Amino acid sequence: MNASKVVDHIVDWLNDYSIKAGTKGFVVGVSGGIDSAVTSSLAARTGKPTLCLEMPILQGESQVTLAQSHIKMLQAKHNNVSGLRVDLTPVFEQFIGVVPPVDNEDDRFMSLANTRARLRMSTLYYFAALNGYLLAGTGNKVEDFGVGFYTKYGDGGVDLSPIADLMKTEVFAIGKEMDVIEEIIQAAPTDGLWCDGRTDEDQLGASYPELEWAMGFMDANGKESELDGRQKEVLAIYRKHHNANRHKMDAIPVCIVPDSVKA
Repeated sequence: MNASKVVDHIVDWLNDYSIKAGTKGFVVGVSGGIDSAVTSSLAARTGKPTLCLEMPILQGESQVTLAQSHIKMLQAKHNNVSGLRVDLTPVFEQFIGVVPPVDNEDDRFMSLANTRARLRMSTLYYFAALNGYLLAGTGNKVEDFGVGFYTKYGDGGVDLSPIADLMKTEVFAIGKEMDVIEEIIQAAPTDGLWCDGRTDEDQLGASYPELEWAMGFMDANGKESELDGRQKEVLAIYRKHHNANRHKMDAIPVCIVPDSVKA
């Protein structure tokens, strides 16, 4: 992959889309991970106003530090970049305090993890509407179209997706091309929605290179009889997530009511 050409292509695409949409700039949620670092760097390269929002919710110190370091680095390189910290922890804790208790704690933890993402989405859109900006999504190809590893109407709620045609490994290559700080390049990918420090690989059961391989294998209709034990395991993991999360990737079902029923 020619990373330099890909960067120029995406920056041009962002500029063109903003001009056609009649918007003034971009807002990006910066988490301290590679995807948001690359997305915000691409938006900054457009020269349009770019607001980088850090929105901690009971966040680990390492993630907070990486997010702040990245925003400061972007501001030093681009005078069109502004940064803002909005601590959503009190909002999240208040939400926990008003919803009723449940019997199944595992379901509650998953629901609350998704609630974090949706609080952030609402905050991003608040500032997008306030400034006439577009909300740039940070999802990559294997997450958005392979395993559906994102929150519906959370980090999946965006105006446009500049890196959604790039695999995770390609996003890392773009990050190196754009001089994203080394600590972010080296950090284990995590969605930051849990308090126990679990990584994406912990949750998914496979690494991103493995999942990218499985996605390519499925697209190519490869022969499973030729696979080794780990490859078969990874393929099963990929299929499990892909099938379970199809509802995120497919268009929202619409009940079509025939004229004969309406009459």
